Amino acid sequence: MRKRVGILISGRGSNMAALVRAAAQPGYPAEIAIVISHKADAPGLQVAREMGIEAVAIAARMPEFEVEADRLLHERGVEIVCLAGFMRLLSTGFVERWRDRLLNVHPSLLPAFPGLDAQAQALAAGVKIAGCTVHLVRPEMDTGPILMQAAVPVLPDDSVDTLSIRIIRREHEIYPAALARLARGEVRIDGEIAHLADVARDDRMIVPNP
Repeated sequence: MRKRVGILISGRGSNMAALVRAAAQPGYPAEIAIVISHKADAPGLQVAREMGIEAVAIAARMPEFEVEADRLLHERGVEIVCLAGFMRLLSTGFVERWRDRLLNVHPSLLPAFPGLDAQAQALAAGVKIAGCTVHLVRPEMDTGPILMQAAVPVLPDDSVDTLSIRIIRREHEIYPAALARLARGEVRIDGEIAHLADVARDDRMIVPNP
């Protein structure tokens, strides 16, 4: 049986669309059951509907949003929740209810550059390698066991926009891959470290394209 997945978004939902496309492929171990946003005008809601996915806006403040989202997720039989550009901090209670079943993607090689404007942080720090991280969510912002990371070189003439474009392309690769591993039951948590099954083909770190 494929795992049922709910996705929370705030904006255009490009990572959401990447997950939906992956779930449409034969043999993918998860299916997208519902997309939820706290913003009625989030462009990603219409994108989801056009892709054949139920999409719902919950125009409420926290914690009312969480209560209604939790209800919808359980009604749809959701087993895994993915945050895809969801720009609200979730409460400890919500995170713990979905512990080790709540995924996020962040545009840096965590634990470096958590929070907003990670690409700008990377450029300001002068790093030569940036990237993205898929991790299980914990109550503290941008923390939790890391499932996969992808490295992206920082070029001498990079701006926030050009670096962001290259990073998000890698997000679209590793987010579906990490969700698949979790849905197949190939993730084991030891303390705050995630171990992926079958080390011989372990793809937690995806190196940059030449």
